[in-house]
Amino acid sequence: MTALDGRGTAEGISGTTFRILHVSTGNVCRSPITERLTRHALEDRLGDPSFGGLIVESAGTWGHEGAPMEANAAAVLADFGADASGFTGRELLDEHVIRADLVLTATRDHRAQVISMGHSAGLRTFTLKEFNRLVRAIDPLTLPDPLEDGVVERARALVRAAAALRGWLLAPSEEADEVYDPYGAPITFFRSIGEEINAALDPVVTALTGAPPKH
Repeated sequence: MTALDGRGTAEGISGTTFRILHVSTGNVCRSPITERLTRHALEDRLGDPSFGGLIVESAGTWGHEGAPMEANAAAVLADFGADASGFTGRELLDEHVIRADLVLTATRDHRAQVISMGHSAGLRTFTLKEFNRLVRAIDPLTLPDPLEDGVVERARALVRAAAALRGWLLAPSEEADEVYDPYGAPITFFRSIGEEINAALDPVVTALTGAPPKH
């Protein structure tokens, strides 16, 4: 089992891990797409995903426990060459928030729900688009070198830097930090949401790993 398998307990070479939790409502559309696109992007950059010690998983605030991913969500992942197999939905639990080093939500409401659960989650919980905006403002030279210090230490420093910037770099509008729910929509809308998520993830994964995409 690799370090990217969020259903397991694998660890990176250093013996430490950094756990990324994606949160949406039902955990059958947006957060599964985001989870699997994150894994796909990490594999592209790191090659052997077990090298970095990064774990990626997802859950829903009203998660359909045990449910499969929506067919249109799986189709979107196939468009990107990402793996949709073996996914089952999960209800967001306290233990997921406690273990997470970074929580990325689809909307501001999801973010508020995660923070309301407690567990000192406020400084490590962002909407995906909010985190994207903050990460793009951080000078990568101020972060630990992933080759010298490890990807986990770099990721932890990135979250601290983003949290410090949050009050200074506000969204241009409330809608700017939202990824809207495609549940029940046609495949064309799912694909537009997939493109939106993928575009938001690209600089995030680059900042986390210190590596640009290879493909």
